[in-house]
Amino acid sequence: MKGLLGIGLVVLVLGILSFLVPIPHTEHHEVSAGDVHLGVNTEHSDRVPVAVSAVLVVVGAGMMIAGRAK
Repeated sequence: MKGLLGIGLVVLVLGILSFLVPIPHTEHHEVSAGDVHLGVNTEHSDRVPVAVSAVLVVVGAGMMIAGRAK
């Protein structure tokens, strides 16, 4: 059961961090016309939806409680 406690702790920490830390990603947009290629890279930092973060926190806490019970 100690493994379940450890996994629950990891999921709980990831859930808490997902409230605070945005996830960066880059998109590449390109236009080609004959021999000419024009491209633009756009960078975005989006956060995980609040519902997903809340589910991670609740599931992590539940796993920790289940891992602690005998």
